Amino acid sequence: MGLFKNYESTGAGISKNAPKKKGAALFWDIFCRKFWKLMEINLVYMLFFLPLLFVFPVLNIFKNNYYAAMISSVLLILVFMILIGPATAGMTKIMRKFVINKHSFIMQDFIKGFKENFKKSVIIGFLDCLVIISAYAALNVYPVLAVQQSKAMYIPLVITFSLFLVIVMMNHYIYLMLTATNLSMKNLFKNSFALAFVAMKQNLLVFIIGVALIALMVVLFIYLMPVFFLLIAFFPAAFICLINSFVCYPVIQKYVINPYYTSIGEINPELIDDTPTEEERIFEDMGGKEKPVEKRKKGKGKRIS
Repeated sequence: MGLFKNYESTGAGISKNAPKKKGAALFWDIFCRKFWKLMEINLVYMLFFLPLLFVFPVLNIFKNNYYAAMISSVLLILVFMILIGPATAGMTKIMRKFVINKHSFIMQDFIKGFKENFKKSVIIGFLDCLVIISAYAALNVYPVLAVQQSKAMYIPLVITFSLFLVIVMMNHYIYLMLTATNLSMKNLFKNSFALAFVAMKQNLLVFIIGVALIALMVVLFIYLMPVFFLLIAFFPAAFICLINSFVCYPVIQKYVINPYYTSIGEINPELIDDTPTEEERIFEDMGGKEKPVEKRKKGKGKRIS
């Protein structure tokens, strides 16, 4: 990412025949190369959370007018619920390009992903918000009812959070498929539901990393609030989206995209290496062959006037 790199000296370069990175090595390579862009994406994405933040000052402004406070708060929450889906689609479009090693213009691709998938992503984002609200309500209501009435009330609590977990894992795929395919809403939900169970290993990995990162942010919010506000603006959302895209998009390629191209007798263009062949190259790639350039020692010399 060039943060601590010494630009006064050069190495031998990278050979064109060098083995391609895979797994964790490839992920960290993408992360380091795209570090500053990830911060930019995260900052843009977090702007769509401003309607939620404005709820608190609005409640304070209208603290003496209950109806004005409630109406204003509900409107701000609705704005957030409408915009968060398209914003997630815009960010996911960029992350998918990072993962398949395609160039991305951050703002252009974000806006394009936002606009192209607006209608479908509004529905998905709105439903996600309702699911989160329902899970939060269940966590506050069912345990109280279990203590006051019957232990059997823990059963709907378990069912609610089991469904919540499935929906979270569906979200690992639905935005990626939304930005990569022309599937209908029905097939988006159908395929994401199936992949939530088919790729359980990948789903649990992304889920655990996401929960760990959220837990870290909660700890920072409680004990190191300045660090929390600095990180929340520039880091977690884009990082989680990158992990999700890196881990889950190959699953979509395997089970959704590649079978489609196979059925029509073609190869998924995302899997085709578009590196120029030897015949197509005008200049020879000298990566890995150059001699390192030694850093020039500073010394006294004659000044030319």
